[in-house]
Order: sequence, then C-alpha cells, then structure tokens
Amino acid sequence: MIQVKNLSKRYGERIAVDDLSFTVRPGVVTGFLGPNGAGKSTTMRMIVGLDAATSGTVTVNGRRYADHPAPLRELGALLEAKSVHASRSAYNHLRVIAATTGIPKRRVDEVIELVGLHQVARKPAGAFSLGMGQRLGIATALLGDPETVILDEPVNGLDPEGVLWIRNLLKTLAAEGRTVFVSSHLMSEMALTAEHLVVIGRGRLIADVPIAEFTSRACTSSVRVRSPHSAALSELLAGPDVSITSSERGVLHVTGLSIEQIGERAAQAGICLYELSPQQASLEEVFMDLTRDCVEYRAAGEAATAGKVA
Repeated sequence: MIQVKNLSKRYGERIAVDDLSFTVRPGVVTGFLGPNGAGKSTTMRMIVGLDAATSGTVTVNGRRYADHPAPLRELGALLEAKSVHASRSAYNHLRVIAATTGIPKRRVDEVIELVGLHQVARKPAGAFSLGMGQRLGIATALLGDPETVILDEPVNGLDPEGVLWIRNLLKTLAAEGRTVFVSSHLMSEMALTAEHLVVIGRGRLIADVPIAEFTSRACTSSVRVRSPHSAALSELLAGPDVSITSSERGVLHVTGLSIEQIGERAAQAGICLYELSPQQASLEEVFMDLTRDCVEYRAAGEAATAGKVA
C-alpha cells in the first residue's frame, strides 16, 4: 500500500506538487493520470525517495521507502527505462543489482524470461530499441519480487503484442494482491487496464475514484440510434435542447433525449429502429473535460478544440 499525505514539492517559486493526498491499495491496478506538468513524475520520484518532499509524507507498506531493510523487495519502480549503462548487457545489469541487494541469481533468469528478453539478454543494452528498454526497465522493477510496483509510462515504445502483454501482467500482479500504480497518457489503454484512478492537475488532486465512477462524471451522454429512416427520425427528434450528429450512414447520436423518449417518438411515427443504446463518454473525453484548465502547454488551435469536449 502507498499512502501519500499532504505532499508538496516546490522548486523555488514553482509548485510541482501541492498538498496532495491519496492511497494506492493492493489488489487493483490504480492508474495515475494528469496532463504534462501535472506533477505525476515528481510524485512518483518522491514515493521512492529520489526527490525530497517540501512537506508532507509518503509511506510504502507503512514505512518510508528508504527505511525498509530490503527496499527492492517492498517496491519496484520503472521511472526511466534508459537508466542503464549502455555497454552493459541486460543480464549483467540485472545481475549487478541482484548481487548488491541480496537477490538470488536465479531471479535474474526468471525476470528475463518473464519480460521476453531471453534472446537478447547478453547484448549491450545501449543497442536496445525503446520497447526492449521498457522491458528491461520492467524486469528491473520486478527483480525483487516486490509487493508494490510503480511504473511510469510502461507501454511507451511497445508494439501491440507488447501492450497486451503489459496489460495482462499488471492485472496478474494486482490479482496476486500486489499494489500496482501506473501512469500513462494512453487513455484507451488505461481504460482497459485500470480499476481505480488518481487524477491530478497542476499538482493538486482532481479525482480519486473507481474508473466507472470517473467516466460517469461526463457532463453529457448520448444515445446511439440506428435506423433505415435516419433522416426522417432526425427531423422528428429535432428540438431546441436536442443535439443530433451522425458519424456513419443510418446512425444518429442524440443528446438531450432519453432512450425512452426516442423510442416512444419513433414508435408513434412508425419508424423502424435497429438499435437504441446509451453511449457513455469515454475515459479520454471525461479526462479532457476535467483537466482542460490544468494543461501547461497547448498548441495553436487546441484551446478551441478543448472547449468542445463533452
């Protein structure tokens, strides 16, 4: 378990993390979301003691990370995949870490096999692709068979097979009762992997909720309607508080009317319906809506686009 209490971090006049409190519990995958500059990486670095907090506390399984007699057995972290000597092989990189922390040699072979690097384990890590570097970073995080795992953007550089692999790995670790805390900018992947979300913006907590509750916060929801008479149905449903869009032939997305209202009007007009289903806003849409005022950098034209997110 990770407990963050009233955590703050200042760099001169800049506040990177501002009175942040949340708990990451075992048994579920907890996603850590926020725009660039929100303070995610700084928070993760403070959890493992790489940055000192200006105020507040962070504990891992009841203690400061540095106070554990065998820290790598308590928490494994991937914060920077390329933090490895370029001329050292993946095997030797892991072997050195294991030897200096009392981890048996056989565990090195186990994690190399687990992350799929057995064929390149003796090659210099400096020649690795981004995806291979990510796998080595994950192997390093898992080397101590820790109860808690923190991964910062673990799917960067992975191909579709690798993304599926890390998704299943995270779920397996959580199912084993471990604490899994992972950040990502890929909302579609986070929606498939995480069960709970911690969302921050400008260093402050925005949400700490199950993912289903988070997506239900959407300001609006629509109804998907499929009909061979979509043009006539669109005219029938039109009104001052009703929004109707179409992304494909014969399909309408209706906002402002309930499923019951649409079905009753269609039935009264004798219009055949092939589909009538609720469409909840995606994780990405809700995230964009809740964090639009927390974005640190925005390219030309993005401001107008952000304002249109439902």
